[in-house]
Amino acid sequence: MDDPSAQLIDECRRQEESCLYTSTALFEWVKVLRRWKIFFVVAPIVLAGLATGLPTDLRPGLGWLIGTCTLLAGIATAVYKALDLDVSLEVISKQANQFKVLQDGFRQAWRIRASVGIDDLRDRFDALMEQLNALRLSSLPPPERYFRKAQAKVKSGDYDFSADISNGKPGFSIGLPPASSPPNEPPG
Repeated sequence: MDDPSAQLIDECRRQEESCLYTSTALFEWVKVLRRWKIFFVVAPIVLAGLATGLPTDLRPGLGWLIGTCTLLAGIATAVYKALDLDVSLEVISKQANQFKVLQDGFRQAWRIRASVGIDDLRDRFDALMEQLNALRLSSLPPPERYFRKAQAKVKSGDYDFSADISNGKPGFSIGLPPASSPPNEPPG
């Protein structure tokens, strides 16, 4: 049977990776939601300005434009409220940050706590898993397109730590050997 501490380290690394992808997908989703929020806040202002800002001598011939702008301004506001973008944006941002914190926790567990001892590592792992499970129960799953964006972003190296790269230490990176492999062995 494999070494229990190596298995626990490997599982910490898997959970770190899972949290990385989930937080990145949620952050990508938040970027799009912020743009929609800006649109739904600015569009009614612009449309209302168009409807009321036309010179009075042009108004009789442009009644359809004034009515359309007024209607769209009202609809945009109603859609914004119906989509509950303020709450969704806040909730998803908070969850993205919580997954990022858990990612750091799992990384610190396998890199630092593992050297203290298996009991300390197991205790930390169990505490992190409790937090992760609670977060997963309440989190919104990101749409698939944001997960694909997250995969591309992670694989591009955006989340590689320069401190790990410059020191030649193994850090999080796609294709690293499992933690149970000898440190100088090439990825395999």
